[in-house]
Amino acid sequence: MTAHQKSAERKGSRPIAAQKAINLALQGGGCHSAFTWGVLDRLLEDERLTFDGVSATSTGCINAVLLADGLAAGGPAAAKELLRAFWKKMSDMASLSLIAPSFFDKINPTFGLEHSPGYLFVDMVSRFMSPYELNPFDINPMRDLLNEIIDFERVRRQQAVKLYLCATTVRTGKIAVFTNKEITADHIIASGCMPFRMRAPAIGGEHYWEGGFMGNPAIFPVIYGCKSCDILLIRLTPAHRSELPTSARAILDRMEEISFNAALMREMRVISFMTELIDEGKVSDGKRMFIHSIEAEDIIKNLAASSKMNADWTFLTHLFGRGREYADAWLTENFDSIGVETTVDLKADYF
Repeated sequence: MTAHQKSAERKGSRPIAAQKAINLALQGGGCHSAFTWGVLDRLLEDERLTFDGVSATSTGCINAVLLADGLAAGGPAAAKELLRAFWKKMSDMASLSLIAPSFFDKINPTFGLEHSPGYLFVDMVSRFMSPYELNPFDINPMRDLLNEIIDFERVRRQQAVKLYLCATTVRTGKIAVFTNKEITADHIIASGCMPFRMRAPAIGGEHYWEGGFMGNPAIFPVIYGCKSCDILLIRLTPAHRSELPTSARAILDRMEEISFNAALMREMRVISFMTELIDEGKVSDGKRMFIHSIEAEDIIKNLAASSKMNADWTFLTHLFGRGREYADAWLTENFDSIGVETTVDLKADYF
């Protein structure tokens, strides 16, 4: 019994229930990850939960490292504050950038940037000029912001949560997983490096691209590296689209979604297969995992693909609010199932 629980009993109040530890799996999605910010904000308020490990990709890595740094600095309250500070400063920085949304973009219900001259120019130029030609000095304001907000020395030192940041090794095409003791701003940049938009960062003699190509995010690190058997996946990349993409832009966007979901779907199929073998007694030494999910698909599929780069504060706080709502509903419906059963239909979602 913890000191807090003993104090509660001495005061005659109801003792706090034992905490449940979960792992988080955070997908990337550019500014759509403000939804994940909202989910984390709500989860951090629930004293019944603790976090064992976090596997993340792209902007999911930003949320993961902010979470770990905040927990190490001062617990859930500090983590909530640090997450909000980053997203607000990022929005303020983007409002002065070339791709800031125009007035018409701000009133567009899909939150796209199709009326932003700067975005249209950058999008066009990136089709025939590489980031090595466009950005020869490797200027990256995001790297500066990460170093300003996050205490990376504390992140590498902290033991509050295990971190697994996923990237794709350009030379070999294999997945790279960065862990606590090595994480810097460059590791986060590496996980979110879209090849046509930024230069591949060099780390330890290798260059890296967007982690979503090989794992969005990878699930195996938390299976093998963490004690908790529960994984809560925050899904941002739509798996299903009812309409057939017919424009060049829509086809490219859908190809990206399918590509970024491919590795996750394969891992989930393996987990489903192994779960059946364990439940049937055919495997005696396997680790029984319980999979949960908070999905933003019904929100994201109604947004323009370019909204991933829309950092307008109104848009970000809209996604943040929806994330909190979805997390609150998930806790109400599924908290008792943590450590007991899987709450998603793996075959329906991933087969």
